[in-house]
Amino acid sequence: MIVLGIETSCDETGVALLDSHGNVRAHGLHSQVDMHRDYGGVVPELASRDHIRRLLPLLEGALASARLRLSDVDAIAVTAGPGLVGALLVGASVAYALGYALDRPVLDVHHMEGHLLSPLLARPKPEFPFVALLVSGGHTQLMRVDGFGAYRLLGETLDDAAGEAFDKTAQLLGLGYPGGPAVSRLAEFGTPSALAFPRPMLHSRDLNFSFSGLKTAVLTAVRQAGNLCEQVRADIARAFVDAVVEVLVRKSMAAVEQAGLRRLVVAGGVSANRQLRAALQRETGRAGIELFFPPPELCTDNGAMIAMAGLAQLQAGAAEKRLGFGVRPRWPLGAD
Repeated sequence: MIVLGIETSCDETGVALLDSHGNVRAHGLHSQVDMHRDYGGVVPELASRDHIRRLLPLLEGALASARLRLSDVDAIAVTAGPGLVGALLVGASVAYALGYALDRPVLDVHHMEGHLLSPLLARPKPEFPFVALLVSGGHTQLMRVDGFGAYRLLGETLDDAAGEAFDKTAQLLGLGYPGGPAVSRLAEFGTPSALAFPRPMLHSRDLNFSFSGLKTAVLTAVRQAGNLCEQVRADIARAFVDAVVEVLVRKSMAAVEQAGLRRLVVAGGVSANRQLRAALQRETGRAGIELFFPPPELCTDNGAMIAMAGLAQLQAGAAEKRLGFGVRPRWPLGAD
């Protein structure tokens, strides 16, 4: 069985071909970062138009790389939400057109469920149950995962997500868009403990997060510094990254303990952050907890994770064929 995965929820166009054993036969990805950089963030109309240009050439390239024909595809999985409505409609239109033409089932996939299941593409892969830390641009959540579709929210951000805080910090430091990788790189040159930023909700008795206070702390530090030299910028970046990482790690470890599990999965774009990975590997190693990440190239939005979620639906018995379709720009994970 071959599942085609299509991802167009925001600013990355992704396609992938996955077999029934969860092996990625081929995948293609185009990032719109260069196009949006001049605007300091994603421009929805430009994103949608670029998906239209890129999607079919990426699909043709993936098929050629896997030495497969379009007729070899047995099912199509597509991101139906959440995301930018115009961008989602591009992927859904192509997916359902192909489903009709090929007489194949089309499976609607929740974008965050794709991230949640993306570590299943790694080798070795985690077994259920596990606690998952989802850290992407607009989401920071802790979930208990007992199996496909069996998710329980343990905690989430009450304001800015970690990825959003990275992007806003990058803007304040003059690093441009996207902010996460640039802030992390700059932080490596910062002096440890040169600045002390708050750890929001670190000592709360729940597993929720709050990152808006860190943005305010960065803004205050920038204003107090006045003319930012390179070392001061690096020190601010280091203080910010240290604060975010400590909160994410401490909350994740608390979630694993409260759930009574010994397995932690980390997914989403921020899961590629080197400081976060190193801190989690250190703490889980000390506690004897198994730790899993997606393959590095599949941490950001991609078609392989959507195909993985589609394959899970098929294995659970889903095989619906229909002509009508819609997208869900707002779609809480676990909602019907």
